[in-house]
Amino acid sequence: MKTTHTIQQVTKITGLSAHTLRYYEKISLIRDIEREGNGYRYYSEKDVEWLQFLIRLRDTGMPIRDMQRFAELRYRGNETVAERRQMLERHKHQIREHIDRLLGNIEALNEKTDYYRELEKER
Repeated sequence: MKTTHTIQQVTKITGLSAHTLRYYEKISLIRDIEREGNGYRYYSEKDVEWLQFLIRLRDTGMPIRDMQRFAELRYRGNETVAERRQMLERHKHQIREHIDRLLGNIEALNEKTDYYRELEKER
């Protein structure tokens, strides 16, 4: 038997609001969500896994338009595997560059706080 989740259950699992889930469907980040005769959405385990991956992309700063492109490629199937891999590799590279900039900023802040600590000692 296939496990499905209501929109309320998915909000608890993913931390996304029902509004965000409907928005993601509207902009085609998620597709083909099952609906019962009452119009209620039912999400499969695969849908939830995909949403969790989308959350990772969002949390790492991927723009929505890039997420949409990635989703479009995913829905086209295995013929797009190489392009999806390349997109993820570019994104990882951008994340690493951002981390390097942040580490440099932390070092500068450490130097400045050390400087002020020394000034305080002289008082």
